[in-house]
Amino acid sequence: MEMQTLTTLELLRAHGAILDELRRRDVVRSANSPISDYAELLFCHTFGWLREGNSAAGYDARDATTGVRYQIKARRLNIATGSRQLSALRNLSNDPFDVLAGVLFNPNFTILRAALVPIALVKSRTRHSSHTNSDIFHLRDDVWSFPGVVDVTHELQAAAGDV
Repeated sequence: MEMQTLTTLELLRAHGAILDELRRRDVVRSANSPISDYAELLFCHTFGWLREGNSAAGYDARDATTGVRYQIKARRLNIATGSRQLSALRNLSNDPFDVLAGVLFNPNFTILRAALVPIALVKSRTRHSSHTNSDIFHLRDDVWSFPGVVDVTHELQAAAGDV
């Protein structure tokens, strides 16, 4: 396989298939993948946001014009569980971001749905986990129906072929 000739999406699909098979064989126990970094790349490319370094606690990107801070979260849906739980949100009570940019990927890394969710809505729909000392948010279908939520599925889908 000539890795250099594959597109980003083809590489991610191969990676996902390998992880799935290793999990089926009980070689690995988690689904850790580059999905978070890919989501950051997609959102920043699509909307022209500035990607922050690791030192920006609580947010991943910001709009240079408006100053809005975005926490970018992603979930690759697993065929077995279908969980839509995003990774941990830390220090939510301190408003570390303004908007949650969330994306759900199908098992083959295509974009199922994406949304921009105001922090007030995120806060109202989280539960605290004492085990991880963080807040947990699920990007369920009803989120798209709430006031202030912006569906950006089509924009991300269109941009996915460009990165």
